[in-house]
Amino acid sequence: MAVSLSKGQRISLEKTGGGGLSKVRMGLGWDPAEAPKKSGFFGSMFGGGAAADIDLDASCLLLDAQKNLLDVVWFRQLESRDGSIRHSGDNLTGEGSGDDEVIFVDLTRLPGNVAYLAFTVCSFRGQTFNEVGGAFCRLVDDSNNTEMAKFNLSDKGAHTGVVMAIVSRNGAGWEMKAVGTPTAGAVANDMMPAVLAAL
Repeated sequence: MAVSLSKGQRISLEKTGGGGLSKVRMGLGWDPAEAPKKSGFFGSMFGGGAAADIDLDASCLLLDAQKNLLDVVWFRQLESRDGSIRHSGDNLTGEGSGDDEVIFVDLTRLPGNVAYLAFTVCSFRGQTFNEVGGAFCRLVDDSNNTEMAKFNLSDKGAHTGVVMAIVSRNGAGWEMKAVGTPTAGAVANDMMPAVLAAL
């Protein structure tokens, strides 16, 4: 059964029955913005009108033990330079159920100098999280499609980005920390100050 994480909570990325994970994926989902309701005679006749699409972007920042940025996987670079991390591609609206953007990680192929993976989400068009509904991220064991943890990102606010989670080396294995820190940013690199504060 998946763990519903709260901010600051950590889980070890070990398989049930022992052994480390080899492949995981981080899914991000959200709902399209609801059309604003209009009042009055014309509002009741013609409804709320079209809502602006919400374009959230999931990204993964790779850092070394000294917290130096090594690489970024996002919609403009869909694969890490070492090939260990892959992005599913840009979803511009959040339309549809389930994960809207997915980042696939092969933990066994990560270079030894990668100590942290920071998963972030930001609003590319600058809409705030007051306008986003049903946002979540979840970590899945990609070898058997088992959801391991889910983190609700539904906190409203004037922020445009969230540091979702940090996956870090823990001895020979890995652990995940749910962060949920709101911040400002339209692209992944804007999130670095909040990422460094969360490590």
